[in-house]
Amino acid sequence: MSGKDAAQPPVRQTIVQLLSHMRDGKEIREYLHRFSGVDQERFAVIKVGGAVIQDDLDGLASALAFLQTVGLTPVVVHGGGPQLDAALDAAGIPTERINGLRVTREPAIPIIRDTLTEANLALVDAIRAAGGRAAAIPRGVFEAELVDEKTLGRVGEPSRVRLDLVAAAARAGQASILACLGETADGCLVNVNADTAVRALVHALQPYKVVFLTGTGGLLDEGGDILSSINLATDFAELMEADWVNGGMRLKLEEIKRLLDDLPLSSSVSITRPAELARELFTHAGAGTLIRRGERIKAAASKDALDLAKLDTLVTKAFGRPPIAGYWDSLVIDQAFVTDSYRAAAITTRLDDWIYLDKFAVLDDARGEGLGRAVWHRLVEYAPRLIWRSRTSNPVNGFYFDECDGAVRHDEWTVFWRGEDVSLTGIDAVVQKAFSLPPTLEAPK
Repeated sequence: MSGKDAAQPPVRQTIVQLLSHMRDGKEIREYLHRFSGVDQERFAVIKVGGAVIQDDLDGLASALAFLQTVGLTPVVVHGGGPQLDAALDAAGIPTERINGLRVTREPAIPIIRDTLTEANLALVDAIRAAGGRAAAIPRGVFEAELVDEKTLGRVGEPSRVRLDLVAAAARAGQASILACLGETADGCLVNVNADTAVRALVHALQPYKVVFLTGTGGLLDEGGDILSSINLATDFAELMEADWVNGGMRLKLEEIKRLLDDLPLSSSVSITRPAELARELFTHAGAGTLIRRGERIKAAASKDALDLAKLDTLVTKAFGRPPIAGYWDSLVIDQAFVTDSYRAAAITTRLDDWIYLDKFAVLDDARGEGLGRAVWHRLVEYAPRLIWRSRTSNPVNGFYFDECDGAVRHDEWTVFWRGEDVSLTGIDAVVQKAFSLPPTLEAPK
């Protein structure tokens, strides 16, 4: 058995494990098509903390190798916080930080160099063992200037990003693995903060995706649950004022906002675990926190406040067929949530004392930008008790099953509902009414 053949089973196992969470192959193909249209060195910058390398090296390597099996080569930037703390402590050098930056005196430099290089090579070796291809680039990318030598010592701020090594690795089909080591113009080695390095690299590369791999798997809300999406255009100010948002999360949000302000509107930041990386990248529901600059979402309780022509175009494109004749005239809106661009919308009516989701329409590119998630988030905030139906063949049903508290299938329709206090017997009457509603879209040709 060749070395290549020996490396394949772990990769196949990883693919099976990751794809087992994905009900709809159309989602995967859709995202792969979108990602494959991006220059590979600009597909994604992935930031990995030293704790992930220390605690989940095999899972991290498998996730990164998986991306390569589908033709994607990310640029990975890693830190080494826990490893550096341990190595410096062993050398009798105390750890000191000022404003989040590690104070780096001259004696610490060789230890930092060796420790980060060791972490870099460990990750590269693990990716190769998992069947992937990776290039070790511990230094040579970040040219830096000293921030404040008197106060911080040899801590550098990137002044230039050299992309030739990254581009060469991408051409060879290898994931670039970068450590946070910089060099001054005269060749002196400096320590560079990982978030600062990521910001400089993102500015230079303008990637489609920025991913932070963490142990928590996302940003957590007040109850400790992962926030599935954040639309900065509508959510940032409210989050920054919330009592439950701690200082660390506030700094992370500010850092991410700075990143996205420097990127095209189509770019996004994802925060997830290594094991959930594929779900976050390739499914509409995701598996972490997706953050975008986003668009404002307009709430309207009347058709008069909406552009019905644009809504009609959205529904027709999203479903591949138009509404039936007279649909908009007869529609009695309870509430509609629509993005500024009319590329994503949720339209509700009333069914008995339930809020009924009549249309959830999202264009493919808007799904990739997270607008569908943002609209869904607004919808479920508004409607704690929500019912809707979908054709059983609808590829979005995987997302609906993830989001519902119950579902019933009958012939060509599946009815879903949210509302944890609802029993099946208590909801039977409204479910039957949902099944009996007439079609609102023209029949498929």
